[in-house]
Amino acid sequence: MSRHLPSERTVIAILNWNGLHHLQTYLPSVIEHSQDDADVALIDNGSTDESISWCKRTYPEVEVIALQRNLGFSGGYNAGLSQIQAKTYVLLNSDVRTTKHWIPPVLSMMRDEGFAACQPLIRNDSDNELFEYAGAAGGYIDQFGYTFCAGRIFEVFESDHGQYAENREVFWASGAALFIDAKAFHKLGGLDVDFFAHMEEIDLCWRLKNRGLRIGVCGQSVVYHLGGGTLQKISPFKTYLNFRNNLFLLVKNHHKKALYPMLFKRMILDGIASAKFLSEGSWNLFLAVTRAHRDFYKSFFKMRRKRRDEMLATNSTSTANDSRNYCGWYYRSIVWDYFVAGRQVFQDLDPDHFDAGNN
Repeated sequence: MSRHLPSERTVIAILNWNGLHHLQTYLPSVIEHSQDDADVALIDNGSTDESISWCKRTYPEVEVIALQRNLGFSGGYNAGLSQIQAKTYVLLNSDVRTTKHWIPPVLSMMRDEGFAACQPLIRNDSDNELFEYAGAAGGYIDQFGYTFCAGRIFEVFESDHGQYAENREVFWASGAALFIDAKAFHKLGGLDVDFFAHMEEIDLCWRLKNRGLRIGVCGQSVVYHLGGGTLQKISPFKTYLNFRNNLFLLVKNHHKKALYPMLFKRMILDGIASAKFLSEGSWNLFLAVTRAHRDFYKSFFKMRRKRRDEMLATNSTSTANDSRNYCGWYYRSIVWDYFVAGRQVFQDLDPDHFDAGNN
């Protein structure tokens, strides 16, 4: 039973699909470090293992929402959160280890500094000094729509020595540990189920920013993420989802007139990436990119309709009243900076090329 009033409570929502091992490993830390600040809910995506029975037996205080089938990351969260009343949701991956007092600093930041969504710093549970792949110290996006993080650019992972200890506004926050205002989540219709998994939280954050809202990273809160719990770090299916969903993301949310020239350049860069996979003998990854582009073309008009709806919803067709928030946009190519210019650490990037939030 909830110990907090629905109008004030924070609910940690953990989506699970046949993840008994992760629950046994990581849920104890969530319960231990969250019991005074939040309720915990398990949204089960049609598991066939013993996840639900184990959770009910071991942690009867956890609210269990059992879905009948696997709806994916986006669909599962949408269905589960529609049954949870709260002021703030925390979308937490089942392979995240929490720490003492990880919740209050984030909630204070959201309340006092006016953030609609926020993440803690995310370190690697396998190597505690390194930032983790999925979110690290906050997310950014470059001029061609490639996403990257403070603390992690492509395959270079920084050690955390306090360089990101200040609260900051970013472009997107990680879905591995995403704090979000519940009213804002539902007002936007939740996560886009067409993404299924991967980058759906970036799409959600971008939609928030297109409405003038702020996304942040709290430098005073730390969690540890195992990563790759659902898909291998580099797998054909994950590669497919990342390439396809990144293009979905751009068509839906990049409301500038330069979208189509940028998409053309992006296609060239994706082609170079697929050629690199081919040259390395990674036929499965090459084919994943090919399938991603094929399915993007099939869904292009659907995404363009969503783009139109988003532009109408945000009034962004009128530049005179444009309230979109571009803070965290990087007006350079992160691919060029990383592979050609050798700027492989976030602090080596030119700060003058980041949007500071002035529209």
